[in-house]
Amino acid sequence: MKLAIGADHAGFRLKEAVKKHLDKRGIEYKDFGTYSEESCDYPDIARDVAVAVKNGEFDFGILICGTGIGISIAANKIKGIRAALCHDTFSAKAARAHNNANILAMGARVIGEGLACEIVDSFLSAQFEGGRHQRRVDKIHEIEDMQD
Repeated sequence: MKLAIGADHAGFRLKEAVKKHLDKRGIEYKDFGTYSEESCDYPDIARDVAVAVKNGEFDFGILICGTGIGISIAANKIKGIRAALCHDTFSAKAARAHNNANILAMGARVIGEGLACEIVDSFLSAQFEGGRHQRRVDKIHEIEDMQD
């Protein structure tokens, strides 16, 4: 498994904690920034991670900003991306199992490091269930195609 990870300045510290967790689990990732707490624009980070996931360079992405809202909205503008904002393990598991989410978004001002790592584990360990859920994901793709 190969991950793309990124955060804005508000999410920088939580991103670093998640990276340490991924290192302990032996999960490969690429850090798309930011690399400090200096102010930056989350849409730039979201775009870079989302495009890399869309292009198949990475299996999944993890994005972090202050609330997780802005960075997930930006990522979801990329066709083929299903970024799910999750602040609990149940939602993270369901995002993969029911929505086939390919990016996990979290808010550093909403959750702490321990819970963030549990959410990452729940997201990464879940499998898409397909079946009736595939039909719904297909409808999401149909909506995306209307935008062309």
